[in-house]
Amino acid sequence: MAAPQDLYYAKTHEWLSIDDHTATVGITDFAQNQLSDLTFVELPEVGRIVEAGDEVAVLESVKAASDIYAPIAGEIIEVNEALDDEPELINNSPYEEGWLFKIKFVKEEDVDDLFSAEEYDDMCEE
Repeated sequence: MAAPQDLYYAKTHEWLSIDDHTATVGITDFAQNQLSDLTFVELPEVGRIVEAGDEVAVLESVKAASDIYAPIAGEIIEVNEALDDEPELINNSPYEEGWLFKIKFVKEEDVDDLFSAEEYDDMCEE
């Protein structure tokens, strides 16, 4: 599945949808496919201040546990509580219902370090 064109991507396989200074963050279809069936999600605390690259969440699957990193700096303002009971939403709908958290960001330059869909797809093919 090609990465949706209207999103930004981190080299650590997180996607971002940006609206004003708020980014919704999830993992890509490529990443959820690599992890396989997700069984548990540990989300960040609302109000937590993070820097780009900080470990902010953990996803556990039947295969492995994987850290999720903040692709940009800011404050966690919301988490997807539906994932507590249904972590499989990430597998079934990684770009819609399976989002992880929302972050209010202040450093516009953080977005410059992210990949376009084409760049992300190229990276995954390597």
